[in-house]
Amino acid sequence: MPSTNTGTRRRRAVPLLSAAVLATVLALTGCAGGTEIQTGGEEDRFISGDGSATVFEAGDRVPVPEVGGTTFEGDELALADYEGRILVLNVWASWCGPCRAEQPVLDEVFAEYGGLGVDFLGVNIKDNETAALAYTENKGVEYPSLYDQPGEIPQAFRETVPPRAIPSTLVISPEGEIAARVIGPTTYGQLTGLLDPLVVEYGFGDPEDRPRVSEQESAEPEDTEEADDADASDAPRTEADG
Repeated sequence: MPSTNTGTRRRRAVPLLSAAVLATVLALTGCAGGTEIQTGGEEDRFISGDGSATVFEAGDRVPVPEVGGTTFEGDELALADYEGRILVLNVWASWCGPCRAEQPVLDEVFAEYGGLGVDFLGVNIKDNETAALAYTENKGVEYPSLYDQPGEIPQAFRETVPPRAIPSTLVISPEGEIAARVIGPTTYGQLTGLLDPLVVEYGFGDPEDRPRVSEQESAEPEDTEEADDADASDAPRTEADG
């Protein structure tokens, strides 16, 4: 059976509102904690995400649909191309505040888990292509994203485990089955906690041995300072130096 972890964030109870008032509230709040977008009928509605995660054990996993699309660079990619690797599929939009907030997390985990059989693929929906491409360039996102303005890829998951919020993240096993889902922005601890068991399950290595971006970044200033000192000591002395 799937297990759900809502973390420390809780939704506050809100009074029952009329449809008109609720629509006004949603229009004003936008993407403050995820977003809700009407893409069709009631079953197609995207809802606000609270960052909760659901894990599916091996016997409870369902296959992903046969979907794909075109990246900003014009390359054709399908989910089937990632079979044999763990895939982190992230649904995002450039105008979404929580998406921008979680981007450093995705970048950090991507950098650390590439050698452990993990790939990343973004799905950009309900967005302007120029704005979305500028987002990836400005943020320095190194993994590809499919441009899916209508949101057809998330809709293809409707009979399985749909990513119903922006942002949402699906963790897909090397066998092409959904192993976990996060509705709303994810965190470093949450995402690595979802990946580690899969990395071990499929024998891709020991997650504890992965390079840590935070440790590398903290060491950079010291390395730079030592290099500067070394350069200064190696520089030829002049008469002005005494």
